[in-house]
Amino acid sequence: MGRILVADDHDSLRRGIVRALSEAKHEVDEAPNGNVAIEKLHEGQYDVILSDLKMGGSDGLDVLRTAKAMHPTTAVILMTAFGSIHTAVEAMKFGAYDFVQKPFEIEEMELKVDKAIEHRRLKHEIEYLRHTQQDIYDFDRIVGASGALQAVLGIVKKVAKSNTTVLIRGETGTGKELIAGAIHHNSLRAARNFVKVNCAALQENLLESELFGHEKGAFTGADKQRVGRFEQADGGTLFLDEIGDMSANTQAKILRVLQEHEFERLGGTRTLRVDVRLIAATNRNLPQMVSNGQFREDLYYRLNVVSIETPPLRERKEDIQALAMFFLRRFAGELKKRVDGIANDALKLLMRYNWPGNIRELENAIERGVLLTEGAQLTSVDLRLGELSTTQSSGESNPVVKIPPTGIALEEIERQAIVEALKMSNWVQKDAAELLAISPRVMNYKIKTLGIDYARGGRRPMAVQQDEYAPT
Repeated sequence: MGRILVADDHDSLRRGIVRALSEAKHEVDEAPNGNVAIEKLHEGQYDVILSDLKMGGSDGLDVLRTAKAMHPTTAVILMTAFGSIHTAVEAMKFGAYDFVQKPFEIEEMELKVDKAIEHRRLKHEIEYLRHTQQDIYDFDRIVGASGALQAVLGIVKKVAKSNTTVLIRGETGTGKELIAGAIHHNSLRAARNFVKVNCAALQENLLESELFGHEKGAFTGADKQRVGRFEQADGGTLFLDEIGDMSANTQAKILRVLQEHEFERLGGTRTLRVDVRLIAATNRNLPQMVSNGQFREDLYYRLNVVSIETPPLRERKEDIQALAMFFLRRFAGELKKRVDGIANDALKLLMRYNWPGNIRELENAIERGVLLTEGAQLTSVDLRLGELSTTQSSGESNPVVKIPPTGIALEEIERQAIVEALKMSNWVQKDAAELLAISPRVMNYKIKTLGIDYARGGRRPMAVQQDEYAPT
């Protein structure tokens, strides 16, 4: 089933085609001449256009040229009672999908329309695969087996087949775009476009032009018409990253598209309708922004139909080794270097590090390590983790422990330091002891005497008091 435009100045023939295609469950518009057909092309996109070659005003070739200029993947089938080799060659030269001579059987036309829709679907899929080879969204290709990641993928599997709007929240570098891609790739829209826009990367006027497009002359420098991202994503999915950085004016326009499925290009008067699934992502606290009047409450509730929280890397440390090896194999291949493993000291460092930049920081660290290493394995020296964070421009280092004005017991500081070391070591006592420069025996003694209720099986404290003055 597809969206089809039938343009013919022969009323009875046009209506007969419209009726037959509508009964076949297609969404069909009609135009009594070429001028009306071109107007409709400015209002929306079609999968297939059936156009008579000879019509009053604009003819079929004009319709074909306009369609190919505005929507290159639309299939155009031309109809004529004046068929000849010359006109057929001319039509194919301008990109016609097929050429039909009148009179014809309606069943023949239905078959050609079905083939054109399938051809367009395959073309979309080929273009999608060609331009997104680096983005593999199959569930079994997403690296990691931690409980935190599997919980996220469980939600993704449930929402993928629906058209529900999804809001993905999480720190920078936690893989929000990967999750959005997995939702689209495993949805019923997978053969259509997955269009991505970073809302934080563009100023307000440029972002609106990027999203909604603009007409020629809409503003200084608009020397031609531009099709926006919403039109490009028609039938597919639009991913708006960093939506919390969007202005109030743009928020209002996004809300309208979500509610009405329509918008106007900048500088335009025609209302365009689209069928787009929206997935948004942010690293900001949207509920707090709503309370502060920085984000529209109605838009927040429209976006937050299903909310997915991407866990930071420090909460899924059991995935670090698998991710590191994945990046190592990739960069070793790209850089054509024989690096086939990660030394124990480097693995230990990877597990201890807190990863404020999350997976993106891990990826960068492995790329840097592969580039710099002289051996067959990455070492801790190759990784150079935390170099930026340890550099102080003022020459003064930040205190490791913050002591409140009212004071704090030394025992409590010691207790908090041990808990922090356990967290950084993924609850492995031996590694935590190394971080604090004490023996495993002393670590075990401290855990008991300081009342840290440690669950050995789960490797996490059962009851640990939180204190804002904990060591950092």
